[in-house]
Amino acid sequence: MRKWLPAVLIAAALAFSLVAWPRLPEQMVTHWNVRGEPDGYSSRFMGAFMLPVFTLGIWLLLLAVPHIDPRRANIEKFRDTYETLIIAVVGLLTLLHGAVVGAALGWPIAISRLAPFAVGAMLVILGNLLPRFRSNFFMGIRTPWTLSSETVWMKTHRVGGYLIVAAGLLLIASAFVRSTVFSYVAIGATAAAALTTLVYSYLVWRAESR
Repeated sequence: MRKWLPAVLIAAALAFSLVAWPRLPEQMVTHWNVRGEPDGYSSRFMGAFMLPVFTLGIWLLLLAVPHIDPRRANIEKFRDTYETLIIAVVGLLTLLHGAVVGAALGWPIAISRLAPFAVGAMLVILGNLLPRFRSNFFMGIRTPWTLSSETVWMKTHRVGGYLIVAAGLLLIASAFVRSTVFSYVAIGATAAAALTTLVYSYLVWRAESR
């Protein structure tokens, strides 16, 4: 059942759009800035179906990865973790779609709080899953150094996991702090976590190569 949960979520998102369709405006807000102000619009059709179709494409791609990765045997070693990641990704996109359509229907949804909370929660989940990943060409922290050494891969994913969890917690906190500056700090921390992990993977590889 867990394997097909993403399909259920995508079907639910499409069903929600179909039910809401008669009441949706011709122009829908589909993007908000960090202050929660609308700054992007789409047609009713795009607003209602673009994200579910995109989510479907992501799901199908993620299903194909274990079959086309040259290191697919390694993916089988963390298959349960991989399926958990798929559910988390599809769940996040489904939640955001529901928020976009709900806001178009006039529901009192605070996108400026929901979005950072949801993305932050996704990062916390990802950070906890990363140490379980095994070397592959599609998922995880893939640098020339992690892909060349199992030791570098494992160390980088362990440290990267901690950093991504920390960034995710900052994003979650930004959903409750009414401060644009703090929101930018949280976004900056996420970028810094990615950059630090990249540099760390090189340093570990360099030390191992001596």
